[in-house]
Amino acid sequence: MATKQDQINELQKKNLEAAVRLAQMSIENSQRIMELQVAVAKSLFEEGVENAKALSSVKDPKQAIELRTQYAQSTTEKMLSCAREMAELTNRTQAEVGKLVGEQLSTGGKDMFEAMQKMFTGMPITDQNAMTALQTAMDTTRSAFEQMTRASSEAFQMFTQPVTTKTKK
Repeated sequence: MATKQDQINELQKKNLEAAVRLAQMSIENSQRIMELQVAVAKSLFEEGVENAKALSSVKDPKQAIELRTQYAQSTTEKMLSCAREMAELTNRTQAEVGKLVGEQLSTGGKDMFEAMQKMFTGMPITDQNAMTALQTAMDTTRSAFEQMTRASSEAFQMFTQPVTTKTKK
């Protein structure tokens, strides 16, 4: 049978692992977004240099306007594409974070409840009324954990849903 300190250490270890995973997800998402931004900036720079060279050799104002229009249109398309891709990356990461947080709330609450039950089980209580009061308190605590988990999951879904709706349009 695990000691109380072992149970606490196990809970802390699980929470630390979840925090590390959240940090990793955040770093990975930031890296993907930065890579995308660098690629788009490089492409736009190269295209801008080509456009400047082309404009410097143009003699006809009408042709210059057409080149600038094409360049502006191409730049706008690339920027919009980049924004859409960043929104999709962010949306996927939010979904992953939501799933991880939901799992952590659910399993964390269960783990805490089980640890408390084990702690009370080992106590030498001979009074039946005290035992009933402890059991009632444990049931109330478990119910509160379940309600918090449901409420947190629903709140997170409501928070991330507008992002999902906006990116799909």
